[in-house]
Amino acid sequence: MKNVPTGKKVRIWLPLAQSDAYQEVRVVSANGDLPLKKTRESKYGNQIYYAEAARAAQSELHFDIEYDVVRHERIALADAVAAVIPAALTAKARRQDLEPDTLVPIAGLPADLAMKVTQGKTQPLDKARAIYDYVFTTMRYDKTGTGWGRGDVLYACDAKKGNCTDFHSLFIAMARSQGIPARFEIGFPLPADKHSAEIAGYHCWSDFWIDGKGWIPVDISEAWKHPEKRDYFFGSHDVNRVQFSMGRDLRLALHRTVSRSTISSIPTWKSMGKSIPMFHWHSLSPMRAA
Repeated sequence: MKNVPTGKKVRIWLPLAQSDAYQEVRVVSANGDLPLKKTRESKYGNQIYYAEAARAAQSELHFDIEYDVVRHERIALADAVAAVIPAALTAKARRQDLEPDTLVPIAGLPADLAMKVTQGKTQPLDKARAIYDYVFTTMRYDKTGTGWGRGDVLYACDAKKGNCTDFHSLFIAMARSQGIPARFEIGFPLPADKHSAEIAGYHCWSDFWIDGKGWIPVDISEAWKHPEKRDYFFGSHDVNRVQFSMGRDLRLALHRTVSRSTISSIPTWKSMGKSIPMFHWHSLSPMRAA
């Protein structure tokens, strides 16, 4: 972290990768110029490292978290037959994953688009595929200009371009407007052709819920980059990723101090009321296949 204002209070949140059905995570070490404390946000249960200084003594702070991760390919739909790990969606989770988020409305334009593209469809899975295909064919992966990268659904509807955040925020808004629970997930991409690399930025994707089948993964921006995998990324995630957290509009709270993070798993530091995302990944170890 550079350009830390010395003499000012600084608070830092670092997302902490967690084990789940598709990745096994072990924290090898966690060190920094400030003591790191482990906490958890309440909305999705994401684990977070937190550090603070009443008065920053230096303009540059260093933190290093080393992981050992085994990532597994996730395949939920194969030959049009669901092959998902059984799951139950609670009433609370269903409400949460049907509600609008900041910049992700479920009424108005995205609802109108969803109604149009799902016309004639009666099954939620068919509706989700129609929405997926609409985002795939309409959006363009393009990080030029301004406005992209915030997951602003109305921007995506208008500009029809953006990054992975914009692709999946539009998908989530349209799915939720049709009564299909959907959730936002974010982490880092892993280069398929390298054993070691610096990662320039985050990657995000989405899941949607189908009763009787569970959570179904999608990755529309990766499908856009690799059109030959368009069908694969409706219902599957490859191993070339590590998930750090889930959800948007998370409340990062500790000792009565609350900050809101719109996008959930980019490391964030806050000083003088301004939040600034930062991320850096290095010394990538080869992933072991499932």
